[in-house]
Amino acid sequence: MKKIIALCLAAMMMVAAFASCGGSGSTADNGGSGSGDSSVTTDSSKTGFDNVVSEADFGSEKNAKLKVWGPDNYTKLLQQQCNDFQKKYPKQISKIEVVVQTEAEAGTQMLSDAEAGADVFGFANDQLNNLVNAGVIAQIAPKYAADIKATNLKEAVDACIMQNPKTKKDTLYAMPETGNGYFLVYDKSVVSDKDAGKFETILEDCKKAGKTFIMDAGNGYYSCMFLFTGGLKLAGLESDQVTQKFNKYNEKDVIASMKAFSTLMHKYSGTFKSLAVSNIPSGFTSTKTRKSTCGAGIDGNWDTSAIKSALGKNFGAAKLPTININGKDTQIYSMYGYKSIAVNGASKFPRTSQVLAYYLASEKCQNERCEELGWSPTNNASVDTDTVKKDVAISALLEQSKYSVAQVNIGKIWDPFGNLGNKLIADNTNPEKYDFADLFKKTIDNVLDQ
Repeated sequence: MKKIIALCLAAMMMVAAFASCGGSGSTADNGGSGSGDSSVTTDSSKTGFDNVVSEADFGSEKNAKLKVWGPDNYTKLLQQQCNDFQKKYPKQISKIEVVVQTEAEAGTQMLSDAEAGADVFGFANDQLNNLVNAGVIAQIAPKYAADIKATNLKEAVDACIMQNPKTKKDTLYAMPETGNGYFLVYDKSVVSDKDAGKFETILEDCKKAGKTFIMDAGNGYYSCMFLFTGGLKLAGLESDQVTQKFNKYNEKDVIASMKAFSTLMHKYSGTFKSLAVSNIPSGFTSTKTRKSTCGAGIDGNWDTSAIKSALGKNFGAAKLPTININGKDTQIYSMYGYKSIAVNGASKFPRTSQVLAYYLASEKCQNERCEELGWSPTNNASVDTDTVKKDVAISALLEQSKYSVAQVNIGKIWDPFGNLGNKLIADNTNPEKYDFADLFKKTIDNVLDQ
């Protein structure tokens, strides 16, 4: 109870602090924080961090001490970006501490104890509804929100918008950081570019070379493809903002997809390995005493840098392949979302945190993440650069996004979907006799009954 009261008080303080903020709409209409004061206005003809931010945006905040969360492979660059920010505003910033925290767990940690959480943090967008409903995330200041909407991919911005629980208006609660999805990665000495188009030829190539194909089939984030490829889609949440809705799907098609995947995985049981994706970069790596063990796998842009380092000129990436379902080569569908940057609603330095989050979402920082980490940008100008166009991994990610289900407004699907994946690959599952219809029914029931 004390924690809830403290968060409410913090939110009230933020509303008061930003009551005279610049930008469109009143504080009451926008339901929360802003930036700047009554002298700060939004010039819609100017875009980009340096054109939008002024020192007035910090208000009376001085010598701020901030904590920022980021995943392990980003923390070195993130610290440098925070240092660059601090150099721009030495009077406003006293210290910025970067702490390792995966985007997958950031939401859980914030919900557990927002007061002990980071002022600025990255998170995967499927967590947004929980963060907003719990009141632990600050809405983005109106003038920053206007610029973010004008300069980023619409799909990425839409993934950061939720209905404000109080005003019932669509509100921007975060700023896009990178596209977040997975695709096919492969060793070109094992799988040819031509063979990378079909799941069957990929597995056959890996088998002939004595290599494994790695996919985390028991993880709902990946096993959703077994259902999505058959036509099942997520259709947002019910009015309770918790219960999952689905599209109008053909159950026979979904069951046929499940059976096709299960049959193929069992046919290549010695080649197909259901392991955590962290095994893929190490599986591609060869040493003096150990040759690589992996020929291909399904991984995401978070591992691109490590896989490129392991494979060198043999690095290959493409959209997910097709799989043959009842005699027809069918494109595999995946989950595709975004990682975004947000501000803790309980931050002691709400204005400074807003400016830092806006800086980390800027074109400059997106370009740096793209060049050093291989993260796909969402800034319109960044997406159009040669760096992006010539990067096969980013190109694969963007191509796969055309065959995907949006990772937004997601209910409690992960455990039921993961359980389904484990059933499909289980040694005691005989694809010719297994009751896939019953498994599908129980999976949907488990999603809706939670």
